[in-house]
Amino acid sequence: MSNILTQQFQQLSMVLQQYRRYWQLLPFACDTIPWPDAELQQLLADMDDDLLKQIDQSSTLQQQYFASLFPALFALPEVVVAADPEPLPALPFWLENGIGGRKLQQITALCQQWPHSNLPVLEWCAGKGHLGRVLAHRFTVPVTSVEWQAALCNAGAALAEKYQLPQQFVCADVLSAPLDTVLQPKQHIVALHACGQLHITMLQQAVQAGCQQLQLVPCCYHLIAQAQYQPMSELALQHNLQLSKDDLKLVVQGQVTAGERVEKLRATEVLWRLAYDELRADLTGQRHYRPLASVGKHWFSGSFTAFACWAAAQHQLQLPAVIDEAVYLARAQQRAATVQRIELVRHLFRRPLELWLALDKALYLQQHGYKTRISEFCDYQITPRNLLLTATR
Repeated sequence: MSNILTQQFQQLSMVLQQYRRYWQLLPFACDTIPWPDAELQQLLADMDDDLLKQIDQSSTLQQQYFASLFPALFALPEVVVAADPEPLPALPFWLENGIGGRKLQQITALCQQWPHSNLPVLEWCAGKGHLGRVLAHRFTVPVTSVEWQAALCNAGAALAEKYQLPQQFVCADVLSAPLDTVLQPKQHIVALHACGQLHITMLQQAVQAGCQQLQLVPCCYHLIAQAQYQPMSELALQHNLQLSKDDLKLVVQGQVTAGERVEKLRATEVLWRLAYDELRADLTGQRHYRPLASVGKHWFSGSFTAFACWAAAQHQLQLPAVIDEAVYLARAQQRAATVQRIELVRHLFRRPLELWLALDKALYLQQHGYKTRISEFCDYQITPRNLLLTATR
């Protein structure tokens, strides 16, 4: 297996390096399509918005439209296989209470990949401990759930007590101090959707403690401590892609079809951010794009002027008393069409980049004596972050 992972990682590195200029850029900073290839320019120009959306959500259509332009990308072998799910008995209704539909499906899918062992379990970044509670019930193993928010620990502990399950909570900030006293060699450590720095820290501490078994479903790769991604394995250090947080955000742009309202708010957000950027450029004479902080979706059901005032404050900029919204929104509309087409091309590299990051972790564990594998533990519609890293020492 080790050679296969190494081979796959090297292939991914080569392809991502080869096509770097197509994915390692900020679409919002582009006024026009930034690539000189005439065939690609024409292809993107001929697409209407409906077709664009269809291609973005279908790997078959991506292959159909782009394989001839990016042959090495579409020739990459399958890195992961969907793992065979083990049939499990249904959960009692009281245990499912309070767990959202998709979350419950994710927990069930993870349980279907559970290795047969009676090791005590440590649930990393547990929240209310939904996963830990189900594991304690299904596999009759003691579970320690680690979470930094006291209110969630208390709520989870109350549920464990109510259902008389062998689950205890440890309230700790895993980023500020190692869990020396809690992590043990004879232990199975698990995390379902632990964010960037949290899953990196989990791997480092698990290796340090020599935990026997590990299962990790990573997410939010961009939530890291440094400005750039720090590769974990020796091989990734040799093939360092120099990934910024913006590059890492590309990985998590995959959305399972959102509701109409959310889609609308997303489109408004893109439009308003670009319209504000046009306004800012006119006022300052500086054309280069200046990013803004993330902001709650509620901003985009208000007025554009209110949003522009908030944005201007971020850049210490004084706005005129009257803004010609129509002019800036029309200019933004044109730029939004360009951004969408750039994003369509970037999205072709989303999964390869995610696999590169997951393989970096797998190779890091391999270096420390673990047998590792990566699989898809559930359908993309249940969660786009469906890569499961399994390791045994």
